Amino acid sequence: MTEINGRVAVVTGGASGIGRGIAEEFLALGARVVIADINEDRLARTAAEIDAFPVRTDVTRAESVAALRDAAIEQYGRVDILVNNAGVGPVGYIEELTLSDWRWMLDVNLWGVIHGIDAFLPHLIASDRGAHVVNTASFAIFNPLPGLGAYQAGKFGVQGLSETLAIEMAERHPHVHVSILPPGPVHSNIKESIALRPEGETGGLKAADLEEGEEAAKLRWIDGRTAGKVVAQAVLGDDLYAITHPEWWPLVEARNERIHADFTKYPPILG
Repeated sequence: MTEINGRVAVVTGGASGIGRGIAEEFLALGARVVIADINEDRLARTAAEIDAFPVRTDVTRAESVAALRDAAIEQYGRVDILVNNAGVGPVGYIEELTLSDWRWMLDVNLWGVIHGIDAFLPHLIASDRGAHVVNTASFAIFNPLPGLGAYQAGKFGVQGLSETLAIEMAERHPHVHVSILPPGPVHSNIKESIALRPEGETGGLKAADLEEGEEAAKLRWIDGRTAGKVVAQAVLGDDLYAITHPEWWPLVEARNERIHADFTKYPPILG
């Protein structure tokens, strides 16, 4: 079982939303926490408010994530828990997207996770006690929605990467555990994330406030700290999935039934 009390955790995208909630919960459970974020002002404010160690980090750059690792180890001597949480979420129909849109979305949402694993996994494997990787995906991996093609491509990639990593760690380094966070509706600042796009780049992506409107009002929204409690439970229980909205299982089940229906069509053709 992974411990949190007395451990050192690194949380990317840790200055607000889900990342801040995870950092706050880990701190409450006795961890020392490094928060990383690209927004330097928000990072400094959050670090002061919750008593975390801040490191400005651009997860799209491998060298920046490696510098985060080095800073965390220099500050605390080790890292036990890595939370690859940084993400962006503008929307756009696939037919409207440019290659620039795809590159930016995947650079943050998928390559950000890859950079985290590349930088931290050797250190976690070399640990002499339990270690844990948490990767933030999205409930969209169970229930894809229109307008989120680039976002979902990255998050499906995170799911596949994480499940494979969990299998490999169980086989070769069983002290390293892996959890996937596929959050449902969470109050956050992700609607502002389009402002983080590199200057001068444009495309078909648009900012969207998914918390507004009649449909949004029908949903159960949680805050970042609640998401943090779910993540902490998954870490302590070494769960593969940290589920924030268990009441949405029927959506997952319906999707599985559609897949099963297609499986049943082909045996007569294949002999």
